[in-house]
Order: sequence, then C-alpha cells, then structure tokens
Amino acid sequence: MQKDIDVLARTIYGEARGESRDGQIAVGWVILNRYRTGRWFAGETIAETCTKPFQFSCWNATDPNREKLLNATEAVLKPFWDLAERLINDEYKDPTGGATHYHTKQVKPKWAKFKTPTAIIGNHVFYNNID
Repeated sequence: MQKDIDVLARTIYGEARGESRDGQIAVGWVILNRYRTGRWFAGETIAETCTKPFQFSCWNATDPNREKLLNATEAVLKPFWDLAERLINDEYKDPTGGATHYHTKQVKPKWAKFKTPTAIIGNHVFYNNID
C-alpha cells in the first residue's frame, strides 16, 4: 500500500504539479479508474498502473519530468502523498466522469479522435470508453 501511495503521488506530481488541486485530484482519479478497470492499460497494482510503459508520460525514460519526480524532496512530495492517500481512501468524488485517459489541451492524440470528453479540468481533457 505504501508503494502505491508513493508512486501515485509521484505520478500526480509528474503529470499535474502545475494544476490546481482539482486538476491534481482529476489526474489521480484517472489513475484509480484505470487501475480498477483491469484492462490492458492497467497494472496489477496502482503503482504498476502508473509505471506501465508509455501510459503516463512522466515515467517515460526520455521525459524530463521523470528526473524531477524521482528526485523530488520529502517537502515537495508531502502534499502529494497526502492527496494520494486520500484518493485511495475515496475521500474525494471523481470529477472526471469515470475517465481512464486524458491529455493536455495542447495535444490531440490519435486515440482521442472522434471521442467526446467527459470533463475538462484545468489544462487536461478527460475521456472514458477508450479501447
């Protein structure tokens, strides 16, 4: 459980540290929704779901965020650990409409073509029903 909290926190930090708390909660919910689907894009644990190759870009070896999330200090990560624990304990409502995927407003990945977003929160666009 502690590894899941740590990796979830680092993923939210890597993917959404510049977002509002609502945006960070939304990204966290995508990870939990994805994990709970048990589909090909999920892992056996929350941590595996976060670090599955090419699923959350902050964990990609070439992504500049990877170094930041791996080397973040305890002081930086503390609020993200708290958020991750609260998310795992279902203390926040899912604002994404059950989304399992998202992208920033600056890109339009091919998997999002012809899909209707379930939510737009901060700089992220959220989707469900992605194969």
